[in-house]
This record gives sequence, structure tokens and C-alpha cells, in this order.
Amino acid sequence: MKVAYVFSTSGHTASYKLGKMILPQLEQGIHGAEVVGMMFFDDNTYVLRKGDPIGERLGKVAREQGMLLMLCDQCALERSLAEGEVGNCRPKDTVEGVQVGCFPDLYAALAQNPPDQVITL
Repeated sequence: MKVAYVFSTSGHTASYKLGKMILPQLEQGIHGAEVVGMMFFDDNTYVLRKGDPIGERLGKVAREQGMLLMLCDQCALERSLAEGEVGNCRPKDTVEGVQVGCFPDLYAALAQNPPDQVITL
């Protein structure tokens, strides 16, 4: 089964659920599903800052497994993790391989390897 995660809940969703549950399972190869992508909103975007321990580990896993990592463009711009303007921006000071976009960009990026389920955390 292929899944995509959307990290939208305020608080420490990405750092806790991703960092302590999902990421260790992905690193050990025991997650139980193929993760094809992750989309980050609000303060969850901070986990993908360059140098963040969780983000750097996730970036490595994403590169090895061909997983999409995307930040909400508006969220990233507000947090100085992107430059440009809404609808036309690029990542700034993020881990390697991160993309920035909105839902149409997410759909297009996942179109070649669509998930069977999308899980929102």
C-alpha cells in the first residue's frame, strides 16, 4: 500500500509523530507502507529547516526511497523557508530535495506515483 502524509495539525505533530514514530520505522524498513510523499503546513514546516536533526534524517530517507517532501508555499514564505511569491517560490534554507507548492503542485508531483491513502496528522 502507498500512503502520503499531510502534517497540518498545530503543535509538534511533525517533530513528535514523525520524529518519534514514523521516521524511525522508515529508517528501519518496518513502517508497513510505502510512503510516496509528505506535505507540511504551518509550524510543521520548521522540521525541514536545513540542519534540523529530524529534517536531515527525513531528507536522507526521502532521497533513498524516492519520497516527495513538500512545504506549503504560503506557510514556507511566512517562516522564511521559501523565497519568491505565492504560486512561484522556491525553498530557502531547507534540507536537500524539499519542494514548495500548493495543492495543485502536490497533486501533480504525486500523479506519477499516486498514494492509495492520504493520512492527515
